[in-house]
Amino acid sequence: MEGRQDTRVLIPPTTRAPERPPSDLVWSLGRRDQDAFQTAVEEELARIIALFSPWTPDSEISRFNNAPAGTWKLSDDFWSLLNASLDLADDVNGAVDPTLGALVDLWGFGPPGPRDPLNPLPSAEEVEAALAVSGWQKLRLNRDAQAAVQAGGMKLDFSGIAKGHAVDRVSARLTAMGATSHLVEIGGELLGRGVKPDAQPWWVEIEAVPGSPAPHTVAALFDVAVATSGDWRRAFVHEERLYPHTLDGSTGRPVDNGLAQVTVFDASAMRADAFATALMVLGPFDGPEFAEAMQIAAHFVERTPRGLVERMSPAFAAMMDEEEA
Repeated sequence: MEGRQDTRVLIPPTTRAPERPPSDLVWSLGRRDQDAFQTAVEEELARIIALFSPWTPDSEISRFNNAPAGTWKLSDDFWSLLNASLDLADDVNGAVDPTLGALVDLWGFGPPGPRDPLNPLPSAEEVEAALAVSGWQKLRLNRDAQAAVQAGGMKLDFSGIAKGHAVDRVSARLTAMGATSHLVEIGGELLGRGVKPDAQPWWVEIEAVPGSPAPHTVAALFDVAVATSGDWRRAFVHEERLYPHTLDGSTGRPVDNGLAQVTVFDASAMRADAFATALMVLGPFDGPEFAEAMQIAAHFVERTPRGLVERMSPAFAAMMDEEEA
């Protein structure tokens, strides 16, 4: 497929027939001030930052991460996302894990910032020390008290799920306010609800890794979300090796399995976000096998000696038009 210039069209399956939105107005909140909706979106984003941003010193996650050893009661929203994250971690055997904050910081991807250029890589001893306070199976919960046990030094990090969760929350808030047709995008994760006034779905271009062998790809986001993880988004290079921000909790190190990018479609942006991360960690062999077994619509781009190669799960292939499929 190298060098193709045509367009791949993806039509995700739907469970309901499209209905025209209740109004012909099309608003872009970034360009036109629609006070009630703008305020609602800003409130949701501020709430999520106050809960889950480790870059905010007084956020709930920062308070837990910096707390001494003990049992700490959690808010309803924090408790809900933590449990959802742990359930997903269990589903993928830790390929996405909300307890890797110490490793995220150690490798220079967290709030402390990038590592010293004179000491770009942590030592094996430092990695082992961070691993000792990481791992979703080590986090103990007191369900009766809605609390988590801080064993001392454990740091939570929801980077593999938080953007998707934010998209879902904003979408739910807009729907509750009567804006039943909308497209929400946060940090590259997208969710489309309903259709536009002309009954067309929300057509979006799927992000591609530079040099991808896949053709230009667009998808109809009707009640579906899409998320992409890539080794080229946030990374650093040392001695000609790429160190991406996606970490493998089993090794304590950035993934190095040949996958350049994974794109996932799911009804939930949170799940799409989490599965895109998990499949990146699982790699070019276990990832596609898991996606097929779980009927996940996923697209993979792998770096090989012969260049970039694309693979797709059966659920992803089923979304393509007949000529492309």
